[in-house]
Amino acid sequence: MSMPFYVSPEQQMRDRADYARKGIAKGRSAVAMQYADGILFVAENRSPALHKIAEIYDRIGFAAVGRYNQFENLRIAGVRLADTRGYSYDRRDVTGRALANAYAQTLGSIFSSPAELPVEVEILVAEVGSSADDDQIYRLTFDGSIADERGYAAMGGSADQVADYITEHYNEGISLSGALRLAVDALGHDGTEPRRLEPDQIEVAVLDRTRTQQRKFKRITGQALARLLAESAPAAPEPSEAPAAPADEAPTEGGGAAEAPAQVPPAAEESAAAPADGSRATPAEDDVPVAPPEEPDDRPL
Repeated sequence: MSMPFYVSPEQQMRDRADYARKGIAKGRSAVAMQYADGILFVAENRSPALHKIAEIYDRIGFAAVGRYNQFENLRIAGVRLADTRGYSYDRRDVTGRALANAYAQTLGSIFSSPAELPVEVEILVAEVGSSADDDQIYRLTFDGSIADERGYAAMGGSADQVADYITEHYNEGISLSGALRLAVDALGHDGTEPRRLEPDQIEVAVLDRTRTQQRKFKRITGQALARLLAESAPAAPEPSEAPAAPADEAPTEGGGAAEAPAQVPPAAEESAAAPADGSRATPAEDDVPVAPPEEPDDRPL
């Protein structure tokens, strides 16, 4: 009877974590960012039908990267949990913290179970409050780890580069258009060379605390998205001033440089000085033309 192959628990957990990270690295990044009136979600997504950003409940939003079928199942489970709790108790009892804890337990159980493969997803759960201090953003990884983020959070294959770019340019109380431009630029700086993302290449949604409806989630698409991107586009550089005229050219009365006097050839000068009767005038000694000095013969052969 052969002995079973032994793998230490530490090595098994490392292998499972590497497996999940490689799957997540294949997907594009997503960003959640606080702005003056709520929380903005931006994800690079070229599919108009398969959403990476969705609503969970009245004030709670959801974003994910990785395998679509896996995080879609997690989203549906979160919606059912929130609806059940809101119906059984009160809508105010449905919070982002409780939902994030439920997701963390589920992801941790799957990751530690030897009978199941770890999920290849990362999740952002955000809840908008009555003020910016009450906003909550939670980032959950494939192993059930949960982190409470402030200001912004990035996830996905190039999350570190995206987060570094946002860190350099982010300011508290930023406007919606400014936050959108920053998020789009950050998603474009996920590689060695910056990329420019067009409106049809991104998915955008907000949790807007200023909405009068009970549901604060709203998608931004089409012309509204293009208009926001146009508002935050960098201004075109102003045309440079006309070059100044050289010092030896005096400006004319109209503002331009004075034209150089036309040089008259010597033959024309002689013909102009000849008398009208055709006789040849004898030039004075001072008027005798003098031959120019010979230049040294330094031309190339």
